Amino acid sequence: FIRTVPRRGAFIVRKTRKEILEMITVWAALESMAARLITLYAADEEISTLRRMFAKFDRGEVKARIDEYSATNISFHRAILQLSRCDLLNRLAENLFVHMRSIRIQTIGDRDRANQSIIDHMHIIEALESRDTDEAEQLVREHSLNLKTHVEQHVTFLD
Repeated sequence: FIRTVPRRGAFIVRKTRKEILEMITVWAALESMAARLITLYAADEEISTLRRMFAKFDRGEVKARIDEYSATNISFHRAILQLSRCDLLNRLAENLFVHMRSIRIQTIGDRDRANQSIIDHMHIIEALESRDTDEAEQLVREHSLNLKTHVEQHVTFLD
């Protein structure tokens, strides 16, 4: 966040670990509701765009193309929100997006997160394609909460 102090300037305020973990929790709630809405309102063609995002990645090569995969990962999460067709949900999420984008970019190369990410995304897409509302919502929530667990257990740059 940016904090403005009169006659002093604008300052970047670093988020604490607790604040980042709370943001991930809220993001999980927003994005999982977006997934629920997609199963109810999005057209099949719109959902198929999600699968096409990952067509260029073979699971074995994700780590070798981590920067490209990271950008696609961010686009996927943004698309989940946009396909929900819920303007208020998107406005609320936009306030968190810059932070979520940053934490995702910084952690996607850790351990086996990129390979697990693409597996998770494929399962999410399958649930969306089959219009399995509860499954899509649960998978998206778990995907984000797995990021929270990773940050809690392995991220040291927030200390």
